[in-house]
Amino acid sequence: MKKLFLYILTLVLLLSLDNVFGQQAPIFTQYREAQMFTNPGFAGMREGICVNGLMRQQWAGFKDYYTGENAAPETYLITLDSPVKILRGGVGVAIIQDRATYNWGDISMLFSYSFHREMSIGTLGIGIGAVLKNRSIDGSKYRAVDNDVLILSSEQGDMRFDANFGIFFESLNNYYIGLSFTNLLMTKFVKLDPQGDGLISTDRTMYLTGGYTYVLPGDPRFEVEPSILIQSDFISTQYNISTIVNYNSRFWGGLNYRFQESVGVIVGLRYKDFKLGYAYDVNTKRLGVPGSHEISLNYCFKIKTDRSKTSYKNTRYL
Repeated sequence: MKKLFLYILTLVLLLSLDNVFGQQAPIFTQYREAQMFTNPGFAGMREGICVNGLMRQQWAGFKDYYTGENAAPETYLITLDSPVKILRGGVGVAIIQDRATYNWGDISMLFSYSFHREMSIGTLGIGIGAVLKNRSIDGSKYRAVDNDVLILSSEQGDMRFDANFGIFFESLNNYYIGLSFTNLLMTKFVKLDPQGDGLISTDRTMYLTGGYTYVLPGDPRFEVEPSILIQSDFISTQYNISTIVNYNSRFWGGLNYRFQESVGVIVGLRYKDFKLGYAYDVNTKRLGVPGSHEISLNYCFKIKTDRSKTSYKNTRYL
C-alpha cells in the first residue's frame, strides 16, 4: 500500500502538466472533512457516530453587476455516519445545498452503505450510495442580449435519482487512500431542458485521495499530515495538495494549494469531542477576485467496538 501511495503522488505530478479549469461539483479546501460526502466507502470508518458540517462561500463579497446583490457561490454540507456492527460495515447520510450561480442551485440528499473488511494491515471499506438531487434554475434572471428559446423564461425545478460508488482503505500505519465516483448514472433533468438535448444532467465526478500522518520522532506532540485530492469530471480536473501540522491533538494549521487557482490557509482546534476548523483561500488565478471562506464543525460520539483494539488512533478520524 505504501508503494501504491507513492505511485499516486507520481501520477499527480504527471497530470499537473495539463491545463486545469473549474468544474461543476463543489470543492472544499478542508476536503478531509467531506470524505463522507465524496466517498461512500468512508461511511462508518470512524469509531463513533460522527456529525460534520461545512459551510463555504466562494469569492466572498462578489456582487451582481446589475443589482448589486450578493452573487458569491455558496455551499452548505451536513453529514452523519456511524459503524453498524450487525451490517458488518457503516452507514451514512448527507445533505448538501449548493448554489453555484445567482440563478442555479442544487439540494441533494445522499444515503450510503459501506462494507468493512478487516485485514492485517488495516480496514477496507467498499461503499455504494443513492442520491436524490433537486436542481432549480430561474431563467427569468438571465440577461440575454437577444431572446433565446433554449433559455427557460421562468423558475423551474426537477428532482432525479443517481448513484455513487467508492472504496476507502485506512491502514494501521497512519496512511489512507480512497477512490470514488459520484453521480454514475448522469441522470438528465428533463424539465430543465426545453429542447430535449439532454445537456443538463448530474455531474459524474471522480475523487482520488490519499494522505499520511508522520509523527515527529523528537517530539511526538507534533504530527505532520501531507495529503492530496484529485477531483475530475473527465472534462476538467482540479488538484489539491495539503500539509497540516497537528500539535498535541488539540491545535492544527497548514496550507492547501489548488493548482493554478488558489492557496488556502487552514487552522483549527479541538475541545473534547468537538472540532472547529477555518480556511481562507487566496485566489491566484487573476487579480481582483475575492477570497473564499470555509468553516467546518465536527462532533463524534465514540462507540467502543472490537475494531478499536486494532485500528490506529489518528486524530483525523476521532
